[in-house]
Amino acid sequence: MSIETGKILSFDSLGIGYFSGKKKKILLPPLKGTGLKGELIAVIGRNGVGKSTLLRTIAGLQPVIDGKIEIEGRNIFEYSRIQLSSRVGYISTEPVRVSNMKVYDLVSLGRFPHTDWFGKIEESDHKVILDALAKTGLSEFSRRNINEISDGERQRALIAMVLAQDADIMVMDEPTAFLDISNKIEIMHLLHRLTREKKKTIVFSTHDFSNAISQSDKIWMMRDDGLLEGAPEDIMLTGAFRSLFDETKVGYNPHDGSFTIRHQEKGPVAVRGEGDIRYWTEKAVTRAGYYIDAGSGLIEIDAPSEPDQKWKCLKETESHEFGNIYDLIAWIRNNDPIS
Repeated sequence: MSIETGKILSFDSLGIGYFSGKKKKILLPPLKGTGLKGELIAVIGRNGVGKSTLLRTIAGLQPVIDGKIEIEGRNIFEYSRIQLSSRVGYISTEPVRVSNMKVYDLVSLGRFPHTDWFGKIEESDHKVILDALAKTGLSEFSRRNINEISDGERQRALIAMVLAQDADIMVMDEPTAFLDISNKIEIMHLLHRLTREKKKTIVFSTHDFSNAISQSDKIWMMRDDGLLEGAPEDIMLTGAFRSLFDETKVGYNPHDGSFTIRHQEKGPVAVRGEGDIRYWTEKAVTRAGYYIDAGSGLIEIDAPSEPDQKWKCLKETESHEFGNIYDLIAWIRNNDPIS
């Protein structure tokens, strides 16, 4: 399959923003981007740069100010509201707070583009709803009230609603916002699975750059000078991630795509050992404000080779042993020889 053959979403010379009276308020220079069938696309950028505006424009909830958006090669202007809703589903970052609505009823709203004037749920619609509930792991919650389930379950219910909508493109504004780490992982796993198994194209905004780098097929990085598009690895190789942070406060590691808070470095620490124990020991030492010196530092640490062994720390002529990293770092901080 060629890229052109698989292309389901594209925009070119796109101006996003809003109208103030008869005047246009355009947020960014013209944007260009594409989405293929079955792609997971992460939209990242600083607060206020226009991520939500772009997503709402793609979903047809805000007007296109300039340029064009094409879905399946057809200008978005050519779609009726019903036609567009059968092709693009949208989930807002706003939490759902609805009293006396069952999970099944919320998910059934996704069938609206496919029902008659009266919105009657037919047997075929019922099967689609049950399938959406099953795919999102919510079958046993179908008769529960929305306000009786957790935030993670509620987010999955919204995804089930868009699944029931059977739209090829799913647009989500921060789908993992306000969720704990377990639910974030579950939602990302679900989105990834939907792109692979159901061939959905999912476009989602996020502030979790680690997830964007590790899970998405493509990144749309929104900056003041426009939109940068590419695989996460392409974006990393350009060094563009650095533009999102104040480098005096945040450090970026281009080798693994990780970010760290910069501390005033107090001096060198040598860590000897191998494997995971050495790796996490070095992470703790760095977090404490020191830098790793492969040679010899004012403090030298021998990391154990097995979890049940002790850390040995040498400072000048003193030698101490510790049963865990916490005690090791606490001692180093309290006996810092580096001014």
